[in-house]
Amino acid sequence: MRWLVLSLCLVLFSCATERPQGKTEAEVLYKEAQELISDSRYILATEKLNTLRSQYPYSFYATHAELLQADVLYAQESYVEAAAAYILFKDFHPKYKDLGYVVWRIAESFYKQIPDTIDRDLTSAFEAMKYYQELLNFHSNSDYAKGAIEKVKLCEKMILGKEKYIGDFYYKTEVFAAARYRYLNIISQYENAHELVAHSMIRVLISSAKLREKEKCDSYYASFKEKIIATEAKKLEKAYQNCVKL
Repeated sequence: MRWLVLSLCLVLFSCATERPQGKTEAEVLYKEAQELISDSRYILATEKLNTLRSQYPYSFYATHAELLQADVLYAQESYVEAAAAYILFKDFHPKYKDLGYVVWRIAESFYKQIPDTIDRDLTSAFEAMKYYQELLNFHSNSDYAKGAIEKVKLCEKMILGKEKYIGDFYYKTEVFAAARYRYLNIISQYENAHELVAHSMIRVLISSAKLREKEKCDSYYASFKEKIIATEAKKLEKAYQNCVKL
């Protein structure tokens, strides 16, 4: 009986430690890393990938190991490190056959870092939008491009919200020069956001009047009145009356 139990233990141990098949040790290490990742054993997977890259740097699998390591970081929700790893891979392997996947993962890594509220740093939104746009421009036929347009719009919405938030803050605290600067930025860069642009035009005129800069006020009014949406034209005219009184 003792020998039967011992034999069974040896068989089970052998099965548990059996390595995947491969033509080279590099291939075996790569397949081991893949299996470990599928089991969410990321630390051990990273060890296998590091061994592969250090001992077989010129192997066919060394390049794939770099990308798989970035995937590990992404799976661990280490999105800052994942974005950096994918960008590094893209820079070193610009002719990689599935570059659309890499660009998509960069965009996704930044998108995952976007804060929930607009009053925080939105650098990640700018970066996500940049790489989603790259995906749409150069890999539009890729399956990874699906949903990119919607995410670009969400990033733009947050960025616009942040610009309005800052402009309105300066306006309410009567720092009119800074407020006008922010509103002019919205007008010049986001002309398709019609309601926000109209809001900004009105605030530019009022800010200029508050700063007692009639010439600028007249100049802005002349420029804006041909561009503002019809529903806001009367509000623009009313705001301009503040300048007329100067």
